[in-house]
Amino acid sequence: MNLQLIDSFNLRWSSSFVVPTTCSTKVLTDHPPSPPPWPIKAAKKSAKNRSQGLHKEPKKDLSRILRTEAAIKAIERKANSNKYHRLWPKAVLDALDDAIRENRWESALKIFSLLRKQHWYEPRCQTYTKLLVMLGKCRQPKQASLLFEIMRSDGLEPTLDVYTALVSTYGFSGLLDEAFRTVDVMKSVSDCTPDVYTYSILINCCTKLRRFDLIEGILAEMSHLRVECSAVTYNTIIDGYGKAELFELMEKSLKDMIESGTCPPDVFTFNSFIGAYGNCGNIKEMEKWFDEFQLMGISPDTMTFNILIRSYGKAGMYEKMDSVMEFMRKRFYSPTIVTCNVVIETFGMSGNIEKMNEFFLKMKHQGMKPNRVTYCSLVSAYGKAGLLNKVDSIMRQVENSDVVLDTPFFNCIISAYGQAGEIKKMGELFVTMKERNCKPDNITLATMIQAYKAQGMIEAVEDLQNKIIADEDNSGTKLIGC
Repeated sequence: MNLQLIDSFNLRWSSSFVVPTTCSTKVLTDHPPSPPPWPIKAAKKSAKNRSQGLHKEPKKDLSRILRTEAAIKAIERKANSNKYHRLWPKAVLDALDDAIRENRWESALKIFSLLRKQHWYEPRCQTYTKLLVMLGKCRQPKQASLLFEIMRSDGLEPTLDVYTALVSTYGFSGLLDEAFRTVDVMKSVSDCTPDVYTYSILINCCTKLRRFDLIEGILAEMSHLRVECSAVTYNTIIDGYGKAELFELMEKSLKDMIESGTCPPDVFTFNSFIGAYGNCGNIKEMEKWFDEFQLMGISPDTMTFNILIRSYGKAGMYEKMDSVMEFMRKRFYSPTIVTCNVVIETFGMSGNIEKMNEFFLKMKHQGMKPNRVTYCSLVSAYGKAGLLNKVDSIMRQVENSDVVLDTPFFNCIISAYGQAGEIKKMGELFVTMKERNCKPDNITLATMIQAYKAQGMIEAVEDLQNKIIADEDNSGTKLIGC
């Protein structure tokens, strides 16, 4: 028995399909469509996996985080000195890997500078590739360009992976001209001809920047070079068109995908389609395509149900939202932290604080561990409702947990206090944010400026605006630590 949405009014069960004993086990043999292109593998369990399931050993997680932080800082301090040339390789390499994994690009580049000074150092393209990918995720194209030059000075010839990482860095930083120029250079270098992965990354950059006019040209070039599209390429295009609500082009791309004969639609295609229609509130089309993909023999996974829950919640169709969750329970689709976050966010955005609190307590009683997304949704809802005492309570919970705070979380809580006119508290959080190595972004500063303006604090507004200008002027071109 499988979930079948027959029409836009009724959610009912049908026995016309056999439920698989597990979710779809199809594994892409190509690379994923979204950045970073080369996920850096770690021997330790990822934070994502730790956030799912029962709340186990939080002290152990916190201890690991503190050890990692201490290791990075210890090596970083040595990087500022010229006397450390014979350090233990494992200590330096582990600290570099940790800094890269945490996207702490400034620390990573300082440690890399120290690495290059060691008597045992041998330049490797893999190290440069990891650093370039990290710089791409952190939107640091100038640092990436300088790192590329240092790699050349180390006597290394760029590989296909290095060039593709550079394309990704330029593209996702909004420098599409540089990304295309790099692809042109690749075509003239032996053994570095762009492959389907390079072009998929380039297409992904175009979709993120809404430059859909460039996609046909890229596909034409791929055809000319006899580079066949992969499932990832098609899924990237479909997902981009769907998020831009270009539904005709999205459906045309699905037709091309099917007609290719080599890249049948998969669960990622499935999720992109129902997500596109569900996100814009077109529930009828969402349900239609839910049935269509099942007729193609593609089974939904947990993400599919999360999309349905979010879409029904946004449309205020709470009965259907509950029915999807009930179906997941009966059919042994284990809800993840993402599922819980979707429900909490849905009730929070609708102002239904009581239902949100009820589900949050239920989530904790079931042993599901809240993460920073959970707390962001709660803070946002409490802030809009003017429940500052609840915001204070969340802050205490966060301080007693092993949740690693990031810039979006601080933006959320600064906004909550700013809206309530708690300027002093907002300022304290801004200081705490910088102490936690969370760099304020444009959203942080815009939120604070808006709060200051509402209070008539003109001087504070001018100070922050000057800070923004100074930060833009001081964005240097020297590679940190090198």
